[in-house]
Amino acid sequence: MKSILVVHGPNLNMLGSRETELYGSMSIKDADLKIEEFAKERGIQCRIVQSNHEGEIIENIQDVLDSDIGIVINAGAFTHYSYAIRDAISSVAKTTIEVHMTNIHARENFRKCSVLAPVCAGQIIGFGLRSYLHAIQMLDEIHLEQVPK
Repeated sequence: MKSILVVHGPNLNMLGSRETELYGSMSIKDADLKIEEFAKERGIQCRIVQSNHEGEIIENIQDVLDSDIGIVINAGAFTHYSYAIRDAISSVAKTTIEVHMTNIHARENFRKCSVLAPVCAGQIIGFGLRSYLHAIQMLDEIHLEQVPK
């Protein structure tokens, strides 16, 4: 079975109670169930992690070498300044898609810069939970294009 890593960064454990006008009322547990269900329908197994700690996120990325497809990452605030997470993504050489539930370009100025973007295949932002689902779909399509025929 194909597999991916889905990473939720800091404060995403607060989904459902944190700024519901931006992030909605769905809990992270419910979001993870929807992500897993969506992936399973496509024959993809997800390992989903959430951490408020930069080092733990890095360790999970480094463990992704067993992944067939790649990484979906919402690094939260680390997006804007964590060169360590950027280097971890770069070092594992797996296709990575950066996601954000909100449109980071329509928010505070500090959110508009992503130090992760240059080492990611792309960004999907502003679609709530669907940002994750679109990323999973894209990783699957990219993987299928790369499989020898």
